[in-house]
Amino acid sequence: MPILNVEVIVATGESVPREAAAAIADAAGAVLHSPKGRMWVRLRVLPLDHYAENGGGPDPGIRPVFVHVIRASIPPASELEREASSLAAAIATALDRPVENVHVLYEPPAAGRAAFGGKLFRG
Repeated sequence: MPILNVEVIVATGESVPREAAAAIADAAGAVLHSPKGRMWVRLRVLPLDHYAENGGGPDPGIRPVFVHVIRASIPPASELEREASSLAAAIATALDRPVENVHVLYEPPAAGRAAFGGKLFRG
């Protein structure tokens, strides 16, 4: 059931490959051991002129990727650190971006607060 909301910052004239969402889904599915059809990815592109950092950033050439992860439950900290690192690396590869520009943010556990097809998901 993992859901990834991926937001890619792009420079003027830059685009994201057509297959990017599928590549991310396959890469993340491998990291999270999701069965076929159970890893969902929503990919959004944000123009660089709609993104800012305080102090005038980002530095030239930096185009971050923000990944919001929704899971039924969050693994223990020791597993989470490995998972976040592997997920960032897999998404960086899928998007041809430096891993240090991929930021993974975990949302609160979805079990008991998300409904699919109107049915509450309990995990």
